[in-house]
Amino acid sequence: MEAIARRRIVSTRYNGDAMTLAPHQMFERHGALFVSALNLNKNWRSDEEKRLGQFKLDGLGETEVTDEAFEPLPMFQPAAPSDKDTLLLAV
Repeated sequence: MEAIARRRIVSTRYNGDAMTLAPHQMFERHGALFVSALNLNKNWRSDEEKRLGQFKLDGLGETEVTDEAFEPLPMFQPAAPSDKDTLLLAV
């Protein structure tokens, strides 16, 4: 939540893989918490191709909020991914 509110990059492990994420929003789905984040480790062919992935919080471990800031994706619009989800926090 701190990383979303302060627009800070996080380093984490997701299901065992090291990742660097720019979290844009947190939402609830079927009683579980998820974060929509840009995976900064992924090789994107262009800036226009970049999109948010959805990561279940239970799968994240060794998460640290860094001092490095990020700018939200230009096309980002805060909204729950589906109408069955509940948006909790967004940049």
